[in-house]
Amino acid sequence: MSKRIIFFLLSVLVASVSFGQIYEPVKWTVVQKNTSDKTAEIQIHATIDEGWHLYGLNIPTGGPHPTSIVFETVENASKVGEIQTPSKLLKQFDANFNMELNWYTNDALFIQKIKFNDALKVKLKGYVEFMVCNDKSCLPPTKFPFSLGAIESKSNGMAIVPVKTSDYWKPVIQELKSFGAAEGSNGVSSWWIIFLTGLVGGFLALLTPCVWPIIPMTVSFFLKRSDNKKLGQRDAILYGLAIIFIYVFLGILITLIFGASALNSLATNAVFNLLFFALLVVFAISFFGAFEITLPSSWSTKLDAKADSTAGFISILFMAFTLVLVSFSCTGPIIGTLLVQVSSSGSLLAPAIGMFGFAVALSIPFSLFALFPSWLKSMPRSGGWLNSVKVVLAFLELALALKFFSVADLAYGWHLLDREVFLSIWIVIFTLLGFCLLGKIRFSHDSESKHTTVPGVFLAIVSFAFSIYMIPGLWGAPLKSISAFAPPLNTQDFNLYNDDVHAAFTDYDLGMAYAAGKKMPVIIDFSGFGCVNCRKMEATVWTDPIVKELLKKDYVLISLFVDDKASLSKPYVVQENGRTTSIETVGDKWSYLQRSKFGANAQPFYVMLDNNGVPLNKPYTFNENPASFVKWLKKIKD
Repeated sequence: MSKRIIFFLLSVLVASVSFGQIYEPVKWTVVQKNTSDKTAEIQIHATIDEGWHLYGLNIPTGGPHPTSIVFETVENASKVGEIQTPSKLLKQFDANFNMELNWYTNDALFIQKIKFNDALKVKLKGYVEFMVCNDKSCLPPTKFPFSLGAIESKSNGMAIVPVKTSDYWKPVIQELKSFGAAEGSNGVSSWWIIFLTGLVGGFLALLTPCVWPIIPMTVSFFLKRSDNKKLGQRDAILYGLAIIFIYVFLGILITLIFGASALNSLATNAVFNLLFFALLVVFAISFFGAFEITLPSSWSTKLDAKADSTAGFISILFMAFTLVLVSFSCTGPIIGTLLVQVSSSGSLLAPAIGMFGFAVALSIPFSLFALFPSWLKSMPRSGGWLNSVKVVLAFLELALALKFFSVADLAYGWHLLDREVFLSIWIVIFTLLGFCLLGKIRFSHDSESKHTTVPGVFLAIVSFAFSIYMIPGLWGAPLKSISAFAPPLNTQDFNLYNDDVHAAFTDYDLGMAYAAGKKMPVIIDFSGFGCVNCRKMEATVWTDPIVKELLKKDYVLISLFVDDKASLSKPYVVQENGRTTSIETVGDKWSYLQRSKFGANAQPFYVMLDNNGVPLNKPYTFNENPASFVKWLKKIKD
């Protein structure tokens, strides 16, 4: 490998380590200056930071990347001659590349002459590809796209008139911070929701055949193994606390291993959602009684032996670990679903808080029955009703599994599970669940349930009513209560409902350019196909008449899906936090934009900008109160 190639690689490496975000030592402007009724100059001007230099148009083979200007579209005009370079070009022998090189410092001007018949009809689009270095390092070759004239976009046929001097991707993290904390749900309220979600999951796990029968056995064990009743109660309570400790520790461990950002990315990752769909289907089949999923028995045996050979809290801790392993076949799907949902919040503490809620619900019976052992006599005995619970969970897991498949389907654009197909399957699932609760459908392990119980009748009514509720959705009814799970309305082929709001653009640069031409402010909606709260906002907030009116008339709405798996025509790499990040899909591009420009990674995330990409207000996150969103939208008018 030659010396100049080694220097180039080392300099790029130094640059990637030196900068935590993309550094931009060159600022570009592109303007069209008419020199007569039929001719004009396209002036491409580079302002270069002190200490940096921009390479010229002609560089010897084997040297750094030369500056090149490419016109991809030239409509209603023609180029005249070659590009002119009136700026002073410095020439110097560079020992690092072992050749004479040329470059510009401070500024550089490139002029392309054109001729035309009508200046108003001229349409130009292209890019500058360039490389810059200083005395210590070089940045990788970079592209600066530009366009002049009414370039037609593919978004609703709207005409685009780009601003020539704005840098839409320039970071504005500090500007956003100056407005204060984001509007919407604050961290405390979000944590309460996550905790309550975990609590509900824990109570569901209690009512499974893997956990319920263990409660009386465990409590009786603690009360009988000690001559002192108080000590037995203390041990049972410590057992409950040990369960909480284990699950919270697992939540913290998961966050430490993956990190909040990675967990959020994982929650909206199409491949992960597809794998989780398959996992939930397997668990559902197991709950239906086709087979039993258990962890290796040697694990629980070893933990039992450890519990017998130790004393005090350590012994109780090992017993709690045994419960976690033994109950895995029932609690695993619930915990997995919980972690997927809470991780999309982007909060570092979310998994631990969710697991804390789950563990509190799971541990409560052990402590309560230890304090009031007489309650054990009135505790419902294990039997057929537990198998019924297991079957109900199986149906619910099948329904939930479709949500995860829908994320992958939307991200990859398969259109296998559009909204009407999704709703049709859900209607069938909850109808079958209703018949199962009435005893009309039985499974091999549910033979003990010979009679329909009163709770079963009421649950069957709820299940049938839910199925009927979803039927109008086949014709486009919004179904706000399940908007977080069902695919968006725009995936439905037959839709009689026309009150929903759709973004005019799904491309940031095109949307910003249109806003600049119209001189309108912009709302950037960072969303995701797998984002539950995004669907809730669209169904409950955006459909509010006032919100709908403001979004359509006063702003240009741009929705960017961070988990869109459509491949970019030209993948590229960026330097981020000292690492090289590959941008290969549309979702990668918008996710990087959210991180680098706005310093955020969770969805939904709404940003209000002027048509130059400068923030006008604090960001907005998740709050299902339309009045709060209206207040935020009207902020710039106050």
